[in-house]
Amino acid sequence: MDSAVAEFDLIERIRRRVATRDDVLLGIGDDAALLQPPAGMQLVVAMDTLNSGVHFPPDTAPADIGWKALAVNLSDLAAMGALPAWCTLSLSLPEANGEFVDGFLDGFLALASQHDLALVGGDTTRGPLSICVAVHGFIEAGQALRRDGARAGDDLWVSGTLGDAAAALSQWQSGDAMDPALRVRLDRPTPRIPLGRALRGIATSCVDVSDGLLADLGHVCKASGVGALVDVDALPASPTLRSGFDADARRLLQATGGDDYELCFTAPATSREAVIEAASTHAPVARIGRIVAGRGVSAVDAQGVAWQPSVAGFRHFE
Repeated sequence: MDSAVAEFDLIERIRRRVATRDDVLLGIGDDAALLQPPAGMQLVVAMDTLNSGVHFPPDTAPADIGWKALAVNLSDLAAMGALPAWCTLSLSLPEANGEFVDGFLDGFLALASQHDLALVGGDTTRGPLSICVAVHGFIEAGQALRRDGARAGDDLWVSGTLGDAAAALSQWQSGDAMDPALRVRLDRPTPRIPLGRALRGIATSCVDVSDGLLADLGHVCKASGVGALVDVDALPASPTLRSGFDADARRLLQATGGDDYELCFTAPATSREAVIEAASTHAPVARIGRIVAGRGVSAVDAQGVAWQPSVAGFRHFE
């Protein structure tokens, strides 16, 4: 098949399946999209790229790749407290594979529909399997959750459970079969959009856990000019993780493993009841430490003994 024909065929396959919104004045099919942000809202933009063999195992189902490609971007909006609106998709494929694209869209658009998100444009090209998504959302002026608001004395919280995705990845890297309960956390993370929205006006800072809790929390500490003390034995774990890994392995997976896409946030100690109430209908949350004066992230176990991992989290260029 001619490459130009194949490319336009793939674009048409995508265009036929996407939903739209009233604020999309012109979507897929032109040189660029025309979009109308609502009055009084600020625009929040995030973008992530996923590469085969780096961000997902090569044998991952197309629908799961589609879901994850969007989920990791929506997680960034969640960490800002933003409401999703639009996205663009750049898809690099080794060949014009309509079956792959249809499967990819099954996962991608299923998640998009959950958040009333419109795909408004993008690009297709030949190359190694790689997906780049840019998401756009809205936040009320002055209400964005940021990394630079943590203050000494704040409680440190995390949503959901940690370590499942990293555990699945470690099984794959070791050549072992991935536990299905762990793999679903790797393949289909849940972007915590409702929780992020509920934390507006309560949380003082927020970040999503993508490269590992300690590494991502370090970004908050640097931006806020504070330190953090984490109780590694207070990190919430799923029953599957607890039953499949000993305490030492579990700590390492939870504190340094990536791909959780949970929210790590801070809030004043006086706001504990407000945090629990805000989270009650959206996601479980656990208090895992506190913000302290100083710099950097420190960790202790339940007995207060210092705990030091070999690395704080995933690094893309090492």
